[in-house]
Amino acid sequence: MPTLFDPVRLGDIELANRAVMAPLTRNRAGVGLRATALTAEYYAQRAHPRNGAGLIITEASPIDAMAHGYLDTPGIHTPEQVEAWKRVTQTVHAVGGKIVIQLWHVGRISHTSLLDGRAPLAPSAVRANTKTFTAAGFEPVSEPRALLLEEIAQIVEQYRVAAGRAIEAGFDGVEVHGANGYLVDQFLRSGTNLRTDAYGGPIENRVRFLREVMQAVTGEIGGARTGLRLSPGAPVNDAQEPNAQPLFNLAAEQLAPLQLAYLHVIEGMTGGDRSLPFDYAALRTRAKAPWMVNNGYDRQMALDAVSSGAADVVAFGKAFIANPDFTRRLRENAPLNPLDPKTLYGGGAKGYTDYPSLDAVAATA
Repeated sequence: MPTLFDPVRLGDIELANRAVMAPLTRNRAGVGLRATALTAEYYAQRAHPRNGAGLIITEASPIDAMAHGYLDTPGIHTPEQVEAWKRVTQTVHAVGGKIVIQLWHVGRISHTSLLDGRAPLAPSAVRANTKTFTAAGFEPVSEPRALLLEEIAQIVEQYRVAAGRAIEAGFDGVEVHGANGYLVDQFLRSGTNLRTDAYGGPIENRVRFLREVMQAVTGEIGGARTGLRLSPGAPVNDAQEPNAQPLFNLAAEQLAPLQLAYLHVIEGMTGGDRSLPFDYAALRTRAKAPWMVNNGYDRQMALDAVSSGAADVVAFGKAFIANPDFTRRLRENAPLNPLDPKTLYGGGAKGYTDYPSLDAVAATA
């Protein structure tokens, strides 16, 4: 049986190991909401094919100016942003790493101060009971407005264009963010989608936006370079759905013909309770794609998941923030650096590029 440290192929992307760095918003974009030299250093530190992630999934990157919902997140919707991401991909590839970008539209999880005074966009004008990170700190999100029918097609096109820009920027592929109560998830769930047109009502209509986005992206760059992240069992960001199983089963069935590089599934409540009821095996059977699991995996859980065949790859989040050589530490069962939670969002090198590797610790011992 394979181990966590064996190579694997996800679509057209060859990974040196099966430990994946999950997307992690860090709020450190520079002028023009661009990735910076520090961004490149951060990812390159975690990209070594033996010590670091077999695959890096970047922090979520908004596909349009109206897709932003958190302060200082790097976009993929201007030529200057594409050029900035090129420095990141070149640096990662120079050390032998693989990297995909997560394409993001936050939908209603935003604030007017981040959108030049405009209201956030959503399937329906339903305000979320949650907060977002602005220049004033964490604030309640703003009241959204419902998308017009023609605007939905425009956003699907934005996803297609962003996917092409990602390949231009040198990424090995993309991951569409369909999880955690953002725009794709908002269309899926009955608590956030109150539409009465072709995009609302029965589950066949509510999966339409996801299907059209994935068709547009794979049509642009191919299914073998396209992943998708879902959080089926979790009402994150106040995205409620009383009957998630048939909804997500149908979504998986409709996406299977696209032959995606992988499906990235958050098990349980993002960053919390893993025991929320959902049959992930039923979803996997229908998806017919390489299976990436996420949420609270420790070393033994990850080893068992891969060796048993329960997962093809395992994504880790905050452990990769504090441990640039996290995969080596897993292999050697070495102790982990503690995470500094005060440096997670915003700032500079502290808590970003200054966590020591095992080699650095040994050199100072």
